[in-house]
Amino acid sequence: MTFQRARSPEQRAERRRAILDTALAMLDEMPVAEVSLNELSRRVGLAKSNVLRYFESREAVLLELLERALDDWLAEVAEELAAGVDRSLPARVRADRFAAVVAASLARRRVLCDLVAAQAGVLEHNVSVDVVVRHKRTALAGLQAMVGLVGEYVPEVGEEAKGVCLLAMILAGGLWTHAQPSASVQAAYEADPGIAEFRMDLVTSLEYALATLIAGAMARAGQVAPRS
Repeated sequence: MTFQRARSPEQRAERRRAILDTALAMLDEMPVAEVSLNELSRRVGLAKSNVLRYFESREAVLLELLERALDDWLAEVAEELAAGVDRSLPARVRADRFAAVVAASLARRRVLCDLVAAQAGVLEHNVSVDVVVRHKRTALAGLQAMVGLVGEYVPEVGEEAKGVCLLAMILAGGLWTHAQPSASVQAAYEADPGIAEFRMDLVTSLEYALATLIAGAMARAGQVAPRS
């Protein structure tokens, strides 16, 4: 930014982008929990009070990054599903392949998973009703896009698709947290292999969870009988 004070709408938009881009760069270096407004202000070269002119809180910044990350992922996974799921396959095979592609795609999106994991417990606190409404409306568009992908590749899920998509993202966030054990937990697994069953691989766990969720939804929809 070559200006000291943002006076025009274009300059204000540029400053907002700079704040978001700086926060995103921080998330490449550290988890959501370590991103502070003080450090963000320092890196973007503004006083904290000036950052708060554009975003009402740290959480508001991170919610907007979550929206951006979700949009980017949806565009990517749509291409991966087109390449990785043959719609002529039997329903259960398609469902399992769909789960595998989505799980692998989400697992590569570390920042997205970390933001989703923090969404309900952290990011949706310390924000105004207006920010939450705007965020939820944006998230709703993402949910509808996900429902469309399920309908395209696993139409047998039927009206259960919305619930599947909501739970899929919650599962991604929860499993991401469990797949990132603390140093003490990691050391405990190494010290006592008998408890290592609690160790989770994100891709494997997420694929299993999504496949099970989709299979259950298909059974509820009455389209495909569950495996015996």
